[in-house]
Amino acid sequence: MADNNVMDSLVALCKRRGFVYPASEIYGGINGFWDYGPLGVQLKNNIRDHWWRRMVECPPMGPDGHPLQIVGLDSAIIQNPRTWEASGHVAGFNDPMVDCKECKARFRADQVMWYALTDIEQKSTIAAGLVFASSIVGAESALVPELKRIGRKENIPALKKDPQVVRLSEREAGGLGHFHVEAAGEIVARGRLATPNWDGPGKDEVCCPACGEKGSLTEPRLFNLMYHTYNGPIHDDANKVYLRPETAQGIFLDYKNVLDTMRVKVPFGVAQIGKAFRNEVTPRNFIFRSREFEQMEMEWFCHPDESLKWYEFWKAERMKWWESLGISRGNLRFRDHAADELAHYSKACVDVEYLYPFTAPDYGELEGIAHRGCFDLTQHQQHSGRDLSYFDQDLQVRLQNEGVDKEQIRQRSRYIPNVIEPASGLTRAVLVLLCEAYTPDPERPSKVYMKFHPKFAPVKAAVLPLVAKDGMPEIAEKLYNELRERFVVELDVKQNIGKRYARQDEIGTPFCFTIDGQTKEDGTVTTRYRDTLQQDRIPLENVGRFLEEQMAASE
Repeated sequence: MADNNVMDSLVALCKRRGFVYPASEIYGGINGFWDYGPLGVQLKNNIRDHWWRRMVECPPMGPDGHPLQIVGLDSAIIQNPRTWEASGHVAGFNDPMVDCKECKARFRADQVMWYALTDIEQKSTIAAGLVFASSIVGAESALVPELKRIGRKENIPALKKDPQVVRLSEREAGGLGHFHVEAAGEIVARGRLATPNWDGPGKDEVCCPACGEKGSLTEPRLFNLMYHTYNGPIHDDANKVYLRPETAQGIFLDYKNVLDTMRVKVPFGVAQIGKAFRNEVTPRNFIFRSREFEQMEMEWFCHPDESLKWYEFWKAERMKWWESLGISRGNLRFRDHAADELAHYSKACVDVEYLYPFTAPDYGELEGIAHRGCFDLTQHQQHSGRDLSYFDQDLQVRLQNEGVDKEQIRQRSRYIPNVIEPASGLTRAVLVLLCEAYTPDPERPSKVYMKFHPKFAPVKAAVLPLVAKDGMPEIAEKLYNELRERFVVELDVKQNIGKRYARQDEIGTPFCFTIDGQTKEDGTVTTRYRDTLQQDRIPLENVGRFLEEQMAASE
């Protein structure tokens, strides 16, 4: 079951300790937007810099044992609007949406699901209705309170005994929409979930999942997810432009510029980190699904015949990267997209998923790795009239040496590359590290600590004078000034030492160095380890070297 208590506590900690704030909070906030506080932006930047380092500055080694070619880009947020016509976003970037005429709630039509429940003994329908689900598991979770309501209303004793909805596999039930209901250890009912037929009979019986009003939902209508604005002072359709819903298209627009200026050859990649905007129908789950977010995307351009090889390569590389953040492998998995999930241009797509508290026991999307084929470059070539094909001189020479005839050489050595796209959300990565780090510990004064991998912890160390007298603050400040040249460190002299330790635990600081009375006597400081609470004494002059060694060991 989803653990909402953990998320509530984590969200409260993020606000209290300066990781994430609601945007525009003094005016009541704005749904789907968040501000990253001093510690949140530091955490985000640490993740961003690690991705950039591993992707652009020091890319992975390829299958041939040589480093890959990947260059960076920072394209404009607003592009020529024809970009989004060519990419299909203007015509196809839509979600079906239904509104409740009574409570004004809005839902994605494909996330409102029919359920039908059949009593096993009576072989009759107990109930039929609708639930709103952000996922299949979400539908199961939403069904439980509804089943308890049915049990009271219809006086069905079996459903009063804390019913549990159990999803059945396709093998067990002939379809993933099937489930059964257990109560007191017995199976008492069987059911199924299905997307409603909005034009079919009985639609007036449909109840709003939010307020329960019968027949209050509108017909589904398409809702384009792109934000638009106007370029220049005249607000008309001729000047209409869009905030980008993804960073990828800027890479495709500059693909030819990169080829002409950077001495790269296929296969090569172009990476970008930047803001994207989607007018989500239902932003939810803290910063998991928001309307303004940051992406880390890389487009890998390769020969069509080698695209599947590179698709598998990037699957493995991206999983290794997520593990390098300190994420437990048991909390990560791959999920291949079913045929009906694939974008119309996609040959294959797999998600890296994470076990979020709000999706448990299921997983939720973290990163998509897509085989985009040659769709994007072909579309932009057709819409712009510019030749975006690639002349492969190395392939031409190889074919000549193999004795291939000239016409075949001409046809085969010029092609539009295929694209493999690892695309992840930077802000979603922040959420994953917050979830992964959140560690309850009733024995600590703080009751919880954030177990960040030291490399990504917003603050690497804290320098704490035991008391604000006897020369301790002066020694602490001198040490702080030495360390801050190399590390992100804090100097904290307020409150008693226990409360300062508790705060450092809640913000995830791996090490604390305490200046006390013994420091003046023998020149040593107390070193406190966040995870174990172990305390050792080391020479004051060795603190910098100690911190360097600890950070290097955590790489």
